[in-house]
Amino acid sequence: MEQARIAQRIEVVDVIRGFAIMAILLLHNIEHFDFINRPDYLPDFVKALDKSIFAVARFLFSGKAYAIFALLFGFTFFLQLNKQQKLGKDFRGRFAWRMLILLLFGVVNSAFYLGDILMIYATIAFFLLPVFNLSNRNLLIIAIICLLQPIALFSITKIISDPSIEFVKVSYFKGTKEYLANGSFFEVLWSNLTIGKKAVWLWSWEKGRFLQTYALFLLGYLAGRKGVFLPQHRKVWGKVLVYALIAAVILFLAESLSNEYISRKAVSKPVGELISSWYNFSFMLCWVALINLLFIYEGFRKCTHFLSYIGKMALTNYMMQSVIGSFLYYGFGLGLYYYTGASYSLLIGILILVFQVYFCKWWLRTHARGPMESIWHRLTWIRKS
Repeated sequence: MEQARIAQRIEVVDVIRGFAIMAILLLHNIEHFDFINRPDYLPDFVKALDKSIFAVARFLFSGKAYAIFALLFGFTFFLQLNKQQKLGKDFRGRFAWRMLILLLFGVVNSAFYLGDILMIYATIAFFLLPVFNLSNRNLLIIAIICLLQPIALFSITKIISDPSIEFVKVSYFKGTKEYLANGSFFEVLWSNLTIGKKAVWLWSWEKGRFLQTYALFLLGYLAGRKGVFLPQHRKVWGKVLVYALIAAVILFLAESLSNEYISRKAVSKPVGELISSWYNFSFMLCWVALINLLFIYEGFRKCTHFLSYIGKMALTNYMMQSVIGSFLYYGFGLGLYYYTGASYSLLIGILILVFQVYFCKWWLRTHARGPMESIWHRLTWIRKS
């Protein structure tokens, strides 16, 4: 019975992780892998459909899929740490080395896709090491403080108290469209690692992604400590769904009202960004809670089983998407950014998803891990000379 519960826990986590990878893939395709372009030559009804698909996809997945990924990153850290502690081993050194390897993977992935999150995750993950031995209460306090975005709150307070501060629009991604459209293969790789990477890190800081990611790591780690992904904790997820849904609705309305009633742009913009970060967090919890609650039904498990294959090879699929997407949409490849709107790009994303599902099923028949996961595992546990 216990083995069955553990197996079910692992599968639901794989399904949730696979859902996040699927959402990232579909959203990235619709956005042409950070090269958003709306073709002018398309018929009006297609343009209208594209606009609707783009809005719905961003509403459902933008800021939520990456948050699920971050939450499960913290959960995986717990599993690895807990396993080594039971063996009487100190995992901290190996984990630090493991994050350096992930950082290298992030460099490779960033060369193809400037919006890569692996480098950010690998960097923030080092801050798990000083706090992993703290009590659940203290870890939760740190996570809540980070979620509240104290730096953003301080900035907003300063702006409100000083009427002379005006809103200045900053375009972090200025120049990226030019090289993505016209650059050669090697020019794109180099520019993504320089111009693009700088833009992504600055944008992520402005959006509060660094503190939110750290908070999600901690919450995922706490979820592992408390065993909340085990079937007996369904009531917990029921409460999470109710509270998170209420919070998401309130924050959605608050974000809309802030844009409407705060006339001063210098105030409304950061306030909107702050509320948006809380809203995305709440919506992310709705997704995670909903999947956990529905997972008790055999029909749902059968329908979502394909996502577990994607989830088991999340790193491989994430990096594969970047390579395929850059070739499909950027100028050095097929240049589909110029021809496809959200509708066609969504269909392309679905085709890539189908390919990845079948590739994962084929690969996992004879391998315990995906290609990139195997490399990561072997390098992590490489023997000291």
